Amino acid sequence: MNNEISPRLLADIGGTNARFAWQTHRDAALTDVASYPCAAHESLEAAIRHYLTQHHKDIPPDCAIGIANPILGDLVQMTNHHWSFSISQLQRNLGFTQLKVINDFSALALSLPTLQASDLHAIGQGVGVMGAPMAVMGAPMPVPGAPMAVLGPGTGLGVSGLLPSSAGKFVFITGEGGHVTLAPDSDFETAVVGWLARRFGHASAERALSGPGLVNLYEAACAIAKQPAQALTAADIIERARGGVDAHCTATVQLFCAFLGSVAGNLALTLGARGGVYIGGGIAPRMLAELESSTFRERFVAKGRFRGYLNAIPTYVIDAKVSPALAGAARALD
Repeated sequence: MNNEISPRLLADIGGTNARFAWQTHRDAALTDVASYPCAAHESLEAAIRHYLTQHHKDIPPDCAIGIANPILGDLVQMTNHHWSFSISQLQRNLGFTQLKVINDFSALALSLPTLQASDLHAIGQGVGVMGAPMAVMGAPMPVPGAPMAVLGPGTGLGVSGLLPSSAGKFVFITGEGGHVTLAPDSDFETAVVGWLARRFGHASAERALSGPGLVNLYEAACAIAKQPAQALTAADIIERARGGVDAHCTATVQLFCAFLGSVAGNLALTLGARGGVYIGGGIAPRMLAELESSTFRERFVAKGRFRGYLNAIPTYVIDAKVSPALAGAARALD
């Protein structure tokens, strides 16, 4: 069957949720979008079969999966969930003619050129949703055809990028940038990073910039203050900081935004991301007000002699109703 007119199953698999969508043919709109807790299914195959049954779909010829894990060969063992599978066995079991499995942030990177203004919220220089007013206000704008960077705190910290090729198209980067070493920028941050290093053996960016990372930062702040930490979730910490009822939660959210700005600035320099830096994942869209009022943008540009270079690079939070990684997975099939 011609894959340009055949239906496709698309998936975006994180450590917490498995998202699926259907595409009747190449370039068609995504339909039948659904999300399930990963914990509700014993395997990825079971989750796929559940989706197809619920939506009365036959197994399509083509499937593309973006998954929160490095893809180093046929065997995939998720880092932040217990699912593991053989790509070739999954293809045989389900009868796909074509099965493409890539990192979830590689899929998100592939989606960047397709994002609409309504999907993006600019952070920095007091601007809101991306659009014409930004140019009027003199805010930074992406350079067409330049590299783009994407990172996102969720269950873990995903990192990728999109680089222009000689053919005039883009090539995504597959890496594990979430595990780079976290760098402090003050005495307090040095104490926090030291606490993380003692606890985990290595203070990676993901240990701070993720849902579990928010909890780690909170516990570190409490430990440094020599006060007991409460049993709080990431959502609890954000809510208590927002209500101004817990100084340690407030410090945690401030730390999170500052570290995110520093890591995003490092990534922008590494990739030369003059096409913009995009923040995905499930946490940032819930913290738009906190990010806007934080030191995120100052930390993003605070790179000494390259401050001017970074000042010209826009930073956006991806705030889309449907996971853009699903559209990116479709582009991987193309």
